[in-house]
Amino acid sequence: MSATGPLHGIRIVDLTTVIMGPYATQILADYGADVIKVEPPEGDIMRGAAPMKGPKMGHLHLQMNRNKRGVVLDVKKEGGRRALLRLCEKADVFVHNVRPAAMRRLRLSYDEVRAANPRIVYASLLGFGSGGPYAGKPAYDDLIQGACALPALLGRAGGPPAYVPANMADRVVAVNAVHVILAALLCRERTGEGQEVELPMFETLAQFVLDDHMGGRTFDPPLGPPGYSRLLHRRPFETKDGYVCALVYNDKQWEGFFHAIGRPGDVAANPHLATYAERARNYEEAYASLATIFKTRTTREWLDLLEANDIPCVRLNQLDDLIDDPHLRAVGFFQEIDHPTEGRLRLTGIPSRWSESRPSVDRPPPRLGEHSVEVLREAGLTPAEIERLIAEGATVDGR
Repeated sequence: MSATGPLHGIRIVDLTTVIMGPYATQILADYGADVIKVEPPEGDIMRGAAPMKGPKMGHLHLQMNRNKRGVVLDVKKEGGRRALLRLCEKADVFVHNVRPAAMRRLRLSYDEVRAANPRIVYASLLGFGSGGPYAGKPAYDDLIQGACALPALLGRAGGPPAYVPANMADRVVAVNAVHVILAALLCRERTGEGQEVELPMFETLAQFVLDDHMGGRTFDPPLGPPGYSRLLHRRPFETKDGYVCALVYNDKQWEGFFHAIGRPGDVAANPHLATYAERARNYEEAYASLATIFKTRTTREWLDLLEANDIPCVRLNQLDDLIDDPHLRAVGFFQEIDHPTEGRLRLTGIPSRWSESRPSVDRPPPRLGEHSVEVLREAGLTPAEIERLIAEGATVDGR
C-alpha cells in the first residue's frame, strides 16, 4: 500500500477472481488503497496461468495483484464467512464478481454486509444486469465479446469471426469498475451513506461497442444500418517487406500524402475521394487505393516519408517490440521488483503521472495466504480464533 498514493487510507476487501475484478482492484491498489485480496484455499484460478516459476504464481497473477495483501478465507465455511464480515467492518469497499444468487446462498448479500458496516460501498461486478432475462447467466470475456458483436465486426472486416486477442471485455469493464467505485466513495463522503452499485459486463461493453457502431440506428426511424464504415475497413498497410500503421485521414493528410509520393493530381482526379465527407461515403475504395500504393515501398521508406510530411504513422510492433520499446523504457513504464520467492520480475507500470500523491508499486504480488494472519489480527481476531480457522481449513497461513 502506497503511503503517498491518492487513495491512501481507503481499505478494499476484494472477493474477485480471474481478470476483470483483480485488474480493477490492482488499479485501486496502485493508487494507494489497501486492497485485501480474499481467495479460496485453492487460490484464484489465474495463479495457474503458465509460465511460472513457483506453484500458484503464474504470470497473470503476478501482473494483476501487486500492491495487494493476500488472505485465504473459505467463505463456504461459517468461520470463513464470519471472518470476511469482520474484515468488512473496517473496510470502505467490498467488491465481488460472484453471481448474486451465490452471494445470497453464502449469506454475503448487500444487506448482510451492510449490517456489518452501513457505510460500506458494495460493488457487484456481474455478467448481465440483474433486471434482464440474462441475469445470473455465466459470463466470461469470450462470451461477452461474442454477445457484443466484436467477433462479428472482425468478420465484417474481412476474415472469419474472431475474438479480439486480449481480454477486452474484462479489462474495459474493470476500468469502468474503478470509476464506479470511486464515484460511490465520493458520494459517500458527501452523504455519509454507503450503497450497493452494480456493474454488468454485457451492458458496459455494449456501450463501448455501440457508441462507435450505432450508425443509422441512432435515429428513429433508422437512417440506415448500424456500423461505422471506417472502422470496418481500417487495417495496417502491407509494404514491400512488412506492415506500417498510417492514418491518412483528414483532407490535409490526404493531400499531403499524394503530394509526398509525387502524385498530387490524383486528388483532383478522384473528386469522390477528395474530401473527408466524400471519403466517409466511400471508405472501402479509399482504403483500397491506399493499400495498393503502400505495397510499392519498404516499411522504413514509408516511415521516413510519412514522418517528414507530418502524416501520423508508427511501425507495426510485435509483442517483443512493444516490451522493448524505447519510449516505454525512457518514461520508466516497466517496474522491476525483487519478489521473495519468484526472483526478479518485470511488471507493467502505472501509466499516469502525478505531481503530488504519486502512485507507486510498493508491494510484490502475494503468495497464497501470505497475509492471512496479519490481516485477521488487524480485524480483531484473537490468535486462538485464527488457529481455529486454520485447523478447520477456513484459512491458510502462507507466510
